[in-house]
Amino acid sequence: MRLENKVALITGAASGIGKEIALVFAREGAKVGIADLNIGAAKATAAEIDPTGARAMGIAMNVTDEAQVDAGTDALVAAFGSIDILVSNAGIQIVAPIVDFDYAKWKQLMAIHLDGAFLTTRAALRHMYRQNSGSVIYMGSVHSKEASKLKAPYVAAKHGLIGLAKVVAKEGAAHNVRANVICPGFVRTPLVEKQIPEQAREFGITEQEVIEKIMLKETVDMEFTTVQDVAEAAVFFASFPSKALTGQSLVVSHGWFMQ
Repeated sequence: MRLENKVALITGAASGIGKEIALVFAREGAKVGIADLNIGAAKATAAEIDPTGARAMGIAMNVTDEAQVDAGTDALVAAFGSIDILVSNAGIQIVAPIVDFDYAKWKQLMAIHLDGAFLTTRAALRHMYRQNSGSVIYMGSVHSKEASKLKAPYVAAKHGLIGLAKVVAKEGAAHNVRANVICPGFVRTPLVEKQIPEQAREFGITEQEVIEKIMLKETVDMEFTTVQDVAEAAVFFASFPSKALTGQSLVVSHGWFMQ
């Protein structure tokens, strides 16, 4: 197993991409902390992985709350002895033209994506530096590389994660800590399902046209990326054996963006 006896903290892990990463990590031998705003769903996911609690635990975590992030990370280490992998995955999407974008919503999205990434990274690094090892994985997007209309804060935040990962890669190298970014294309999670009718209204087109002419237009096969695709990329980054792979971003998008 590629992650045997590793300990991972995964944010936004009660559903969607985060949950699939937790399930795959567990199958690969890791102990997992399911961090989520919805503690009931987090505990349910942990119980699905291991009803005994020996290899999975639910953690209540608002990634924009410094005290909750620090406490949740410390609780994981207290329970399982270390934190070897951080997957900073929690995120939201709000769609609107810049001229109509509410400033409070801008700040909310930026706080979850960037402040949350900073707080969870800082909490994890304090433990990783002491143990002299670790892997930090950020959930970026093709929007870490490209822009789309109606997504100004999301695109800005996802670009920012690549910058943060590069700094962590440089600072963490002396402590054997790596940092990388996964950049998925459209994954048909509830987050994306919500966008389809929203974009149809904004652009005055049908929902099927949103899928075909916006979301999948640039792919090589008109296929959505799957949660399984993203989870496999996460295992690849988490299990890579050296610092040869650090400060990098991997696009998983059916060819939507090619580097």
